[in-house]
Amino acid sequence: MNQSVIGTRAMVVSPHYLASAAGQNILLQGGNAYDAAIAVSACLAVVYPHMTGVGGDSFWLMYNKQSGEVKGYNGSGRSGGKVTMNSFVGEDKIPTRGIRSIVTVPGMVDSWDAILKQYGTMSLAKVLEPAIAYASEGFPLSRNQHKNTVDQFELLQATPITSNIYTPNGQVPKQGCRFIQKQLAASLIKLAEQGRDCFYKGELAEEIVSFIQEQGGLLNLQDFMSHKGDWLTPLKGDYRGFDVYQVPPNSQGFVGIMALNIVENFKMSDITEGSFEYYHLLVEALKLSFRDRNRYLTDPDFTSIPLEKLLSKQYAKELASEITFSSTVSMDTQSVGHDTAYAAVVDDEGNAVSFIQSLYFEFGSGVVAGNTGILLQNRGSFFSLDPTHVNRLEPNKRTFHTLMPAMIFKEGRPYLLYGTQGGEGQPQTQTLIATRILDYGLDPQAAIDAARFVWGRTWGEESQELKVEDRLPGEIVANLNDVGHCVKKVAAYDSYTGHAHAILIDDEGFKHGGVDPRSDGIAIGW
Repeated sequence: MNQSVIGTRAMVVSPHYLASAAGQNILLQGGNAYDAAIAVSACLAVVYPHMTGVGGDSFWLMYNKQSGEVKGYNGSGRSGGKVTMNSFVGEDKIPTRGIRSIVTVPGMVDSWDAILKQYGTMSLAKVLEPAIAYASEGFPLSRNQHKNTVDQFELLQATPITSNIYTPNGQVPKQGCRFIQKQLAASLIKLAEQGRDCFYKGELAEEIVSFIQEQGGLLNLQDFMSHKGDWLTPLKGDYRGFDVYQVPPNSQGFVGIMALNIVENFKMSDITEGSFEYYHLLVEALKLSFRDRNRYLTDPDFTSIPLEKLLSKQYAKELASEITFSSTVSMDTQSVGHDTAYAAVVDDEGNAVSFIQSLYFEFGSGVVAGNTGILLQNRGSFFSLDPTHVNRLEPNKRTFHTLMPAMIFKEGRPYLLYGTQGGEGQPQTQTLIATRILDYGLDPQAAIDAARFVWGRTWGEESQELKVEDRLPGEIVANLNDVGHCVKKVAAYDSYTGHAHAILIDDEGFKHGGVDPRSDGIAIGW
């Protein structure tokens, strides 16, 4: 089993080694964790285009050493001002791909600008340098991009502009080939020169919107011009004396606190890590949390969400009483995409940034906006067309969002930054990592490497399957089946179970970094 990388001063983790190196370079040039995090984010938008992009959303959790504050930023976009359920008359659901799946404005570029202005020491142009270089000069195409291109070949071929970039000459680019994105490089250069407003009010906004309108899409220039992200106060929970921070709705982050609150009612010293009882308990705690998530989660500006009740210890105790070790809780399922990239940075001043970004499904909508090279997300396709549904489509609304970066504090200081790709799997993998570290003392890499599960439908066929890696012993799989789980084995280190990364800061101030072997990432500490 691999060991965590340990740094004495700083640490960067991300799902692609070039993005981690970009963060390191910014720190070594005198930037702080915020500067480095934006560099990592932008670099991922270039070198991991199947997972994230300039045309997507992001959520951020940040600790500022000087002020002692924990702040969040909601970098998710809203639906268009003229987008209503009447826009989809005669359809059961919003299309998940193509021009009409583009229902929300991308929010990530705005988040870069806001965070740099609040906490950064470098210009946007400076932190975009690595991303621009890799877009214009190329980078070795990763195994994950190659696999996802194979899997989504038909989608990428459906739109000529997209195909020309991602499947040139009608072929899947070989792993390790030099992959160049000249149009995206040009767009990033415009951003570097003109700033945030270029994307929302200027040249890039006009080009993106013009293309959307020409293709029969739903967003207009006013939608881009009116976009703004939001600074937010994180949700705060407590697990066995540790403070747990998550971003609030429209993120599903509260599920990460709910699940731990439920698990806290059980004595983990009596439950062996990796045993049948361990997996069963976590699955059931998460399913009970999902039940409330599915009932309430949407844009809180449109619907009141009873967070005080949902995050209370008393309510967790009531939910925990529903768990037995001889049966399972029955649940409805719903589709949640899983193309995402999580990363984290801690600098030598003690600042910490935990963030996650996404296009929703692999390659998002599958549509590149004209000559910009920018893939647009399909996140808004998760809105419901059922007028009675809490997450129903309405104008200027944020949808139910899976992205949920997390932090855990020990005695008032950052102890663990963690998160994962994986839609429905995000709170599941987070709960595995948190309990393995806090209850069983595993280091971040060991906690990430250990066998994982993902319950329910991530996206695709209707399912209440409990997917488990085939590394689980047969006896445990049999016991899970016996109590009512519909167990399906997946390959060891299957990407279905997410790409998780973490940084732990120990009592000596050393930074322990772990990255997922399912990804193309590395932890860099020094």
